[in-house]
Amino acid sequence: MARRLAGEGVKAVVCSAGVNALEGSPPIAEVVTVMREFGLDVSDHVGRPVTAELVKGADVVIGLAREHVRETVVLEPDSYRRTFTLRELVRRGREAGARPAEEELVPWLESLTADRDVETFLGASPDDDVADPVGRPRAVVRQTAAELSDLVEVTVALVWPAGR
Repeated sequence: MARRLAGEGVKAVVCSAGVNALEGSPPIAEVVTVMREFGLDVSDHVGRPVTAELVKGADVVIGLAREHVRETVVLEPDSYRRTFTLRELVRRGREAGARPAEEELVPWLESLTADRDVETFLGASPDDDVADPVGRPRAVVRQTAAELSDLVEVTVALVWPAGR
């Protein structure tokens, strides 16, 4: 996401944190190998758990599965209307259309969640969740990386059109 936004001239701070991440944990070897194939060196990445402070300071919070959204909103309830799974953000953004040039980010994001209710995030969803490839064969990790790459492309085009 950071590389894609920078390529569009969008000045943004992109942070990575996980609901189950261990502080200081290294990336999984298969992930490092596959991400190199995608032109990214993540070998120096260190894990960190998501915190209420990180969420409070974010304009948008993106998880890969509903459980990530649930846990994030439990940590910081005010983030409910600006926290999405990546697939959900793409789906809702496509339904609404790209963010208009005159509309600020947070109000636009909040408008995407107008019809959302808490039950939306109970359980898992094949429509909204990106399957976790950890422990799976390299081909599955590669497939997940390709899916994420595609979703990031669409997200940037919808949320930050023309480098906004």
